[in-house]
Amino acid sequence: MPNKYCLTVACPTRRGIVAAIAGFLAENGCNITDSSQFDDMETGRFFMRVSFIAETGAALDTLRDAFAPVQAELDMVASFHDEAEKMKVVIMVSRFGHCLNDLLYRWRIGALPIDIVAVISNHMDYQKVVVNNDLPFHCIRVTAENKPEAEAQLLRIVEESDAELIVLARYMQVLSDKLCKKMSGRIINIHHSFLPSFKGANPYKQAYERGVKLIGATSHYVTADLDEGPIIEQDTIRVTHAQSADDYVSLGRDVESQVLARAIHAHIHRRVFLNGNKTVVFPASPGSYASERMG
Repeated sequence: MPNKYCLTVACPTRRGIVAAIAGFLAENGCNITDSSQFDDMETGRFFMRVSFIAETGAALDTLRDAFAPVQAELDMVASFHDEAEKMKVVIMVSRFGHCLNDLLYRWRIGALPIDIVAVISNHMDYQKVVVNNDLPFHCIRVTAENKPEAEAQLLRIVEESDAELIVLARYMQVLSDKLCKKMSGRIINIHHSFLPSFKGANPYKQAYERGVKLIGATSHYVTADLDEGPIIEQDTIRVTHAQSADDYVSLGRDVESQVLARAIHAHIHRRVFLNGNKTVVFPASPGSYASERMG
């Protein structure tokens, strides 16, 4: 089978970008199978993702080298990727396991094509679940006294496993500014969307007591500003006066799991671009699993 690659591009907007990319691919024996683009008139930035087949069997390194003059001329940040390669991911969890279990199931059935290189927790609750899936489990206890050492251990695991993405699947420890900056654009978090109204413990109970009619979840990149990073994916579900506080929690867990899975799916397929404090998220190509509602 011919090699299937994707090219991602971000650069200052100007005329001729699409023509330059399409012309380059055609001249190098590549056939475009899917393409998305966005020109942000406010920021003056252009974003594009192109899937293509290298019908001549050209290698990625060859295409990268050949594209260098085009990249330099248009002042691009550009990357070529092999779509067959799975991104290496570290999952982190504390004591709420709904997102972890959902991700493991999607991974096991092939709906979430990632390479889980480690699961890290500050508790032992999910060791058996992880080990039964033949995955490495690391328990790193975190206290006020050992936090720098614990984070250094976390970073060693990330570096030794060559992980490209950290997923906080309801990991309840705050990461340091240093780690957030080092892994900028490569840490994804999930939380309920009641913030800033309902903070602290039992947010779903607080929402129930206030008669909230919509429960939501937000998945975003992690920055030094807690829960305020660029948003990747969101969703909501309606609730009524007839439902209990426990119903709110159950429904909230479901929507959190779905939103996190969709955010990861978009990231691993290189469909998310940072655009200042926001993101550009291109839709999945027709026929792919992510084009359906991941539920």
